[in-house]
Amino acid sequence: MYDRLKGFRDFYPDEMTARREVIDTVEAAAARYGFREIGTPTLEATELYTDKSGDEIVDQLYNFTDQGGREVTLTPELTPTVARMVVAKSQALSKPIKWRSTRPFWRYEQVQQGRFREFYQTNVDIFGSSEPEADAEVLAFAADALTDLGLTDEDFEFRVSHRDILGGLLEAFDAEVDTEAAIRAVDKSDKIDDEEYYALLTDAGLQYHQAERFDDLLQTDDLDDLVDFAETDRVEAAVSNLEAVLEAVEDFGAREFCEVSLETARGLDYYTGVVFECFDSTGEVSRSVFGGGRYDDLIESFGGQPTPAVGVAP
Repeated sequence: MYDRLKGFRDFYPDEMTARREVIDTVEAAAARYGFREIGTPTLEATELYTDKSGDEIVDQLYNFTDQGGREVTLTPELTPTVARMVVAKSQALSKPIKWRSTRPFWRYEQVQQGRFREFYQTNVDIFGSSEPEADAEVLAFAADALTDLGLTDEDFEFRVSHRDILGGLLEAFDAEVDTEAAIRAVDKSDKIDDEEYYALLTDAGLQYHQAERFDDLLQTDDLDDLVDFAETDRVEAAVSNLEAVLEAVEDFGAREFCEVSLETARGLDYYTGVVFECFDSTGEVSRSVFGGGRYDDLIESFGGQPTPAVGVAP
């Protein structure tokens, strides 16, 4: 008798029927917004991930040396792959590029509620537009996909933030702060107690009282408070951009699903602007269900021309 591997799932006919209906519904929503389907490989060079996230990420990957001596990895996410694809044919692709893909991914991590070692996502990305309407469009698509599945605003919410607001606030303190480490601490804030959270912020360079003040700022209901505190163009521009995205989301008819939550940071360092996560409003799932955001610098970091980009992966 052979046991199924931990973190992997079997789908029997009844389960597969329901799963197929969900996938078809989500993909139909993406198609209505004009996202075109692409196919992507199961394996990528391991350096595609280690170059951006460091060698320590290998512990979270299914990686091995193939028979040709190449270090390869079962793809843990799609964003680096689509960035590579855009760079490869950027001159031939008309902008904006709107792509979608549904496929499995693999991460070697702790199995817990809603998190498996093999999982499936539909990825939707827009390349070549920095307009707030592009951010709003991916949010609206995600909202439509969920409502098409029968959910309502009582079932889910999008918590929306902006990485430049977080970075700009950190810059405004009289301290040498490791911004990426501090933002990663923000991303963990709802999973740890205050003392551990403040310890991470002080490790990143803030003094303890500054960490408390930073946390207070993230709780504000008035974004103008942040502009007044920082007194920098960076925070003012980020607040304006966040407000413009939310206005565009309202034009798409999806504003009711969004709330500003500056404690939403997204843990990946390549995010640059608006970021968001989807949460189960009923409380049955304690962690974010999916998320996305803007990553304007990634294409250039892969050797391409500067190309704004935004995406989501429900």
